[in-house]
Amino acid sequence: MHMTSVHAADDPRIFYKECKSLAAAGFEVTLVVPADRDDERDGVRIVAVKSGRKRLARMLWTSYEVLRRAREVDADIYHLHDPELIPWGLLLVLAGKSVVYDVHEDYSTSIRQKPYLPKLAGELIARMFVTFENLAAKQFTLVLAERYYDERFPHGVLIRNYPRHDEIPDGDALLRPATPRLLYTGTVSADRGALLMARVVRHCTPCEVHVIGACDPGLAVRMRAEAGDRAAQLKMVGIGQRVPFTRIVDGYNEPWTAGLALFPRTPHYGRKELTKFFEYMAAGLPIVCSDFPLWRELIEGGGFGVCVDPTDDEQIRTTIERLHADEHASAEMGRRGRRAVRERFNWTAESRRLVELYRSLLHRSNDPMDPMDPMDPMDPMNQPDYRDSKERNVEAVAKRRT
Repeated sequence: MHMTSVHAADDPRIFYKECKSLAAAGFEVTLVVPADRDDERDGVRIVAVKSGRKRLARMLWTSYEVLRRAREVDADIYHLHDPELIPWGLLLVLAGKSVVYDVHEDYSTSIRQKPYLPKLAGELIARMFVTFENLAAKQFTLVLAERYYDERFPHGVLIRNYPRHDEIPDGDALLRPATPRLLYTGTVSADRGALLMARVVRHCTPCEVHVIGACDPGLAVRMRAEAGDRAAQLKMVGIGQRVPFTRIVDGYNEPWTAGLALFPRTPHYGRKELTKFFEYMAAGLPIVCSDFPLWRELIEGGGFGVCVDPTDDEQIRTTIERLHADEHASAEMGRRGRRAVRERFNWTAESRRLVELYRSLLHRSNDPMDPMDPMDPMDPMNQPDYRDSKERNVEAVAKRRT
């Protein structure tokens, strides 16, 4: 039973990756989610609840409705995808249920940079939430979407958000655009570089920037103002509405010079391996992104793109023009990215770990007096990627203490 009060029924991680993989492995999978109607797709039963229009209504009423509908099915495992479901997850634990908490975000930093929260309030709420989350997490089995989350949750199982092989089209046959044409996919916000992308349009001539993702109408107005007299070259899909993942995938089928991830420097994103990186790579797009140390290590270290100072308009302009002019270099970056996704950064190994985790949970719930051998190779906590991340975490903690 997967439960969310925030995400959509076609959420890439929840539905396309986790639910579909579990259904394909033979589990009976139900997803309780804000949606217009009940449905069944790809072996996954979808149970719809109404979503509150206001944030507080969603956190209270919608999350309760998700719990109520979820309890109509006596599931073996309940998998939570939102922090506002934590209190209901604790009730499920008290009822003797096995509960998985999927940590999608580093909420300790994301709360602090919410634009609608005053700085002092954001700091206070973040500290209170982190304390609550740390205590509650001890009652759950944890799944982590990012490697660095294991610094807070060292017993979590790493299930990274890499693309499925069948998720992103292969870009080998794509035509090269006549003038620089740049793509950004995913939610649009100021802390995800909305205004920086608008500046690209203004300073890189001729150039088009296409943004495919949900964007607040007020922010779209600010972006067009930032683009100035070249606002017509800023193409946006998703103003005032969410964009289905299938529409984003369609966007990857078009000809592009590069995929963009020009984020301003914030504590929240500097250590994240953005899902869009791996989608761009799967589509064969070179990447132009901010020069955060982790991003530089991943993108330039792998030869998948170029990192730039997000505040340096001239460096960004010359980088884009050079990528567009040097067809051989940009094509080679795209080929390296596709190859890396096929060989390493893909959902196959992650889905295997997820399925193994579920089987171990069912084993324990069916025979609680026979816990799994701590060195059992079928236990996902004993998989090489998990052990390696634990060892790196121990080393990092030792360095910080030194």
